[in-house]
Amino acid sequence: MQTLDDLSQNVHLLLERYQALQEENARLRGDVEKQREELIRTHSELAALQQQNRRIATANALSSAEGSEEATKRLNALIAQVDRAIDALKR
Repeated sequence: MQTLDDLSQNVHLLLERYQALQEENARLRGDVEKQREELIRTHSELAALQQQNRRIATANALSSAEGSEEATKRLNALIAQVDRAIDALKR
């Protein structure tokens, strides 16, 4: 009879442990899903910030320290050089 009682206690203990492990497993799966969602959100934010960074870098390059007037003068000088080179090639 003692072994039957021991067996019954062991089965009961195993069922309790199994239930605890099932609950922990469910909690861990929920944690994994939250982390996955956070990772997706973070990647999305990173992509948006990288795109914004590229826009800012482009804007900074276009409006360098020289200012727009100086950039216009340099661009006109380059166009004049190209025009002179084309005229020289035509001769």
